[in-house]
Amino acid sequence: MEHRTIKQEEDIAPEQAEPPGTGRAAGSPFSAPLAALSSTIEQPLARTPRPALWASVPDAQWDDWRWQLAHRLNSVEELAQIIHLTPEEIEGLTADGKFRVDITPYFASLIDPDDPHCPIRRQVIPLGRELQAFEGMMEDSLAEDKHSPVPGLVHRYPDRVLMLVTTQCASYCRYCTRSRIVGNPHANFSRAEFDLQIDYLRRTPQVRDVLLSGGDPLTLAPKTLEHILSSLRAIPHIEIIRIGSRIPVFLPQRITDEFAEMLKRYHPLWMNIHVNHPKEITPELSRALDKLSYAGVPLGNQSVLLAGINDSVNIQRELVHKLVRNRVRPYYLYQCDLVKGAGHFRTTIARGIEIIEGLRGHTSGYAIPTYVVDAPGGGGKIPVMPQYLISQAPGRVVLRNYEGYITTYDEPLDYDPHAIDHLDRQSSERREPGQIGVAGLLTGKLPFIKPEGFDETHRRNGIQHRLNANDAKWERFRMEEPPTDDPTAGSNGHAQHGQRNGNGNGNGHRNGNGNGNGNGNGKKKLNGNGAKRTEAAE
Repeated sequence: MEHRTIKQEEDIAPEQAEPPGTGRAAGSPFSAPLAALSSTIEQPLARTPRPALWASVPDAQWDDWRWQLAHRLNSVEELAQIIHLTPEEIEGLTADGKFRVDITPYFASLIDPDDPHCPIRRQVIPLGRELQAFEGMMEDSLAEDKHSPVPGLVHRYPDRVLMLVTTQCASYCRYCTRSRIVGNPHANFSRAEFDLQIDYLRRTPQVRDVLLSGGDPLTLAPKTLEHILSSLRAIPHIEIIRIGSRIPVFLPQRITDEFAEMLKRYHPLWMNIHVNHPKEITPELSRALDKLSYAGVPLGNQSVLLAGINDSVNIQRELVHKLVRNRVRPYYLYQCDLVKGAGHFRTTIARGIEIIEGLRGHTSGYAIPTYVVDAPGGGGKIPVMPQYLISQAPGRVVLRNYEGYITTYDEPLDYDPHAIDHLDRQSSERREPGQIGVAGLLTGKLPFIKPEGFDETHRRNGIQHRLNANDAKWERFRMEEPPTDDPTAGSNGHAQHGQRNGNGNGNGHRNGNGNGNGNGNGKKKLNGNGAKRTEAAE
């Protein structure tokens, strides 16, 4: 068996913990129910049964996260000791060029040794078909590396970034969206690259939210992780830090009281875990989640919709119910990405919509994740859901509920959308250069969004002539000046150089009667260079 270790920087002591729902961490004088305070008999912790291979391992050793990492299974010979491997699993485990295999003893103990369809087993043991190409497959399907201003930092959304801090995980999901780098120790990020990430964040004040991911940030040595957290907390405009981790699922032993206390020093800090099937929610995971909750860490869960594993309304309902009982909010349900190795895990999007249809209204709204497709090519997460708005007319909207009940909602006839303007002007607006999108159409900041090359295509290699020379023809008349993202705008949100002139004096501004002046030089300057603004300039 190949033993892998990580840098050891703190001693880990065996710990006791209360079951979920107590609201008390291990060691708290109030961690036991009142009726049991007088009792001196300690109740044994609930544990997942271990295979015979590890039956003699002392609990103190089994509960040491470093021991778990050092004794991961990754070969046919090792896995055959606890699982009856199928020919296709053997083919996958022995294939050249396969994505890395490592399974912690704890997570391996959840596998049904006799069921090749076991949902735990399917997620971590490769099949021969894993290396088969499929239509649309990409190495970096989300274009993360294309949207990376410095190595390991992905800045796709206006006010938040993804910060990759390691390529290592405790165990490796077979559908990993970052299999191009994850699991490869030679692809890990250097100290110099980390310094570039921090420098970028310091000089980019629009970023208020940093998501740590990888790999799994919780595989880092404790002092290394704390250095990253403290470096981020030292940047004034970073409001929240999030951690995306599957360590509580693969290696709940890592969530110690000391670790939870360390996280408390860097609030507001959030964590999203990754549970795909109810079978992954064990007493060990529940204790780990309880420690994190007691430390004040809000918890969410991200699942991936996986064919033959969790693509069922009943399985998803059981999963979300178990999550909320552990104070974990279901956050996202992802459509499987178009990444190499994931072809046999993919479902149709129709299946995902069917699952949300089977949850919405049938269980608590708090327990329903947002189903999303992470857009191939780098468009970000796109929510997908059943259609509840059936039709609409002026003053009336037709809606349906989860039962098929159809009703109408009468809209107010005297609604004034500008009544809020005086308060809205008191609220700060964050600029989103180049990413205002459809919201810009609704607010009037954009007149349209054009596909790349739209104008060149429609010029048809023609000439400029008397009919197409004046851009003022295609400017829309507005009763009021629309808001702008122009940096020269005044505090009221209007462009200082673009106020409407009501006297028709031929100065190149639109006049008050709705007609642009006809002097041929009246282009409305929207983006600083005289060109009409499109989405790419916003």
